[in-house]
Amino acid sequence: MPNAAPRTHRLRRVDARSSVERITAAGRNVLGAGEGSLEQIAAEAGVGIATLYRHFPNREAIVRAVLDDILETDLLPLINDATASRHPRQTLLDIATRLLDLITEERGLVTFAANFADVAVDALQRLSESLRPLLEHAQEQGEIRTDLTADDIPHFLVMGIAGLALPGTAPSMRARFMALLFDSLNPAGASPLPPARTETEDDDLRAAISSVVRD
Repeated sequence: MPNAAPRTHRLRRVDARSSVERITAAGRNVLGAGEGSLEQIAAEAGVGIATLYRHFPNREAIVRAVLDDILETDLLPLINDATASRHPRQTLLDIATRLLDLITEERGLVTFAANFADVAVDALQRLSESLRPLLEHAQEQGEIRTDLTADDIPHFLVMGIAGLALPGTAPSMRARFMALLFDSLNPAGASPLPPARTETEDDDLRAAISSVVRD
């Protein structure tokens, strides 16, 4: 009998983990098909709406989980394999383009939460350290300006996502403007970057990007 409580606790943890995984997978399925609702996601996951709310209290939490799943399963392996690339700038562009493709494939993801930009920046910030070796390699090769930091990359990528990952954006348009956006990273003729943003300025940037996404 003394072991009953710990065993019950372990079973509850396993059940909770399974529910989170099912809801996250359901979120990808539902949002991949277009606009959806929390009720649709709960039904797809085979859980009650109360169970969904227990783990994901709002739409932003679902978007965060789906983004984390996209980054971990689909993007992080590309980053890890690219550290020793002979053409690091092009590899960074390929990774950014792949990220846009992945988010665009989840057709309802960008519009599901009102503050998608905030969630995207937070999710991408967890990739900063993974991207640092590739960025530094590109800088050593003279392919990317040296005053760019790994912490700048999430914000840089979200600018592209805000304008180019909206439903209906053609792949050719994404490729064209991603190439243009990455030209701003070239060292030749680059103006020195101003100091890093303050926290207030960072909030202003997120608000501006969020308004573009909502519109």
